[in-house]
Amino acid sequence: MGTNTTGIAPASGASSGIGAATAEQPMGKVTWKDVPTRTLAVGGVAFAYRALGPDAGVPVVFLHHLMAVLDDWDPRVIDGIAAQRRVIAFDNRGVGASGGSVPHTIEEMGRDAIAFIRALGLKQVDLLGFSLGGGVAQMVALQAPELVRRIVLAGTGPRGGGGIDKITRIAVTAYLKAALTWSDPRNFLFFPRTPEGKRAAKDYFARLKERSQNRDQPISLQARRAQLQAIRAAGLSAPDDLSVITQPVFVANGDRDLMVDSSLSADMARRLPNARLTIYPDSGHGGIFQHYRAFVPAVLDFLADESDPTRMKNQR
Repeated sequence: MGTNTTGIAPASGASSGIGAATAEQPMGKVTWKDVPTRTLAVGGVAFAYRALGPDAGVPVVFLHHLMAVLDDWDPRVIDGIAAQRRVIAFDNRGVGASGGSVPHTIEEMGRDAIAFIRALGLKQVDLLGFSLGGGVAQMVALQAPELVRRIVLAGTGPRGGGGIDKITRIAVTAYLKAALTWSDPRNFLFFPRTPEGKRAAKDYFARLKERSQNRDQPISLQARRAQLQAIRAAGLSAPDDLSVITQPVFVANGDRDLMVDSSLSADMARRLPNARLTIYPDSGHGGIFQHYRAFVPAVLDFLADESDPTRMKNQR
């Protein structure tokens, strides 16, 4: 019988049994800033991806956010998890350097992700989906449950969740603010406009620039439009029956998320039989990046637990 628990995460310097240095110092010589980009043909479409970390155990497949490409993953999150787990991050169909066109529904995005995972020859994976990627992760679990062992859903909510359909207005407002201030819209979408939030944003964008060679291609206009359409359609859709996702799930969000209110993450966690919810304090949509020192060890603990899916305890 599943157990749902909710907690407020510790301060960003705290950990969940694995030292904070784990998030800072990946094992091995290859890190996210210099790992090569590869391509894999899937149904005649070339998918761009990067893989790093120990080549053993169940790999963790990363599914990224709205308008993101490979270089938009926080290196501290990627390298921290790759210190102990095989990490595979990829551009889904039509995103970044991958071929084809972005589909207009998250169901199709889920099918493309499943096809990519199977083309790698993988029989089972763990999923880490952030924002739009969290919606895609849910589709993968619903469409191919045998493929998924454990799931991390960050900064995301359930299909049919209230407010998700307003994503276009929220994104446009942030882009207008960014244009007026000559800055990245994620300053307004991912982080609260508090002194701590502004510091976190500055550090995050500095980390994204660490990879200086062989960077991914930027997101296309078609991809942006299709993703926004898919998110809006998901917000207006009938809710999924999340009770059929019986895998252990770690749900995380910030307490000031403008894009996916933390109440939606909490609702999703309640509807998932084996879910555990962590809300990071004084943070927004990018709470897992602002609090990566707490998030990475918590994810590693969660993914490493082979026995009891309720063992991971959130601290209050």
